[in-house]
Amino acid sequence: MIEDAKRSIAFLCPSCRQPVILERSVFQLAAAGGKLPCPCGKSSIRIDLMGDRVNLTVPCLFCEQEHTVTCSTHAFLTEKCLAFSCANSGLDCCYVGEEEPVFAAMKRLEETLDVLETEAGAEGTFLNDLVMEEILGELRDIGLRDGISCTCGCRDWKLKINYSSVELFCARCGGALKLPAATMSDLEDLCCKPTLLIRGDRPKGEE
Repeated sequence: MIEDAKRSIAFLCPSCRQPVILERSVFQLAAAGGKLPCPCGKSSIRIDLMGDRVNLTVPCLFCEQEHTVTCSTHAFLTEKCLAFSCANSGLDCCYVGEEEPVFAAMKRLEETLDVLETEAGAEGTFLNDLVMEEILGELRDIGLRDGISCTCGCRDWKLKINYSSVELFCARCGGALKLPAATMSDLEDLCCKPTLLIRGDRPKGEE
């Protein structure tokens, strides 16, 4: 029965920046009001079933806004993979459909984002120039206070700047710490941290 049809819904959380892929039946969506949160609890996608139409409110990693999109109920329940895009960036922000094609689409989106981050970081262009500038300033201040260290005991580190994130690497063991640098929330989170710890190799003799 169509009421028992299951759909996979996928989006990139703008808060924790992780892919979120959830499976729900039509009954579950109707009964729960259609609000599907990311495990981090800081963002959610909302799906409202409205007769012959379905409204989706999607949090967007790329522009920090929510997008409201609409499709037919028939397409929502039967298409292998529907893609909804961010009008500001042109990149997909949500997928709905069968499990396998949705997982494949999300994997391609993550790969695209990785390429964009690498290329844009090399060119000095960022998703949010102001936030990136402030993030780099905060990291400089933390570094000047000798507040950046690695679990291996080393306090020497290197910095890689990406499109919407920065990465700290331990100069000794190569351990890495990735920090999002795209939204004001990312900046606020960093401002609350007087020190940063890179998760690398632990000193010998320590578990």
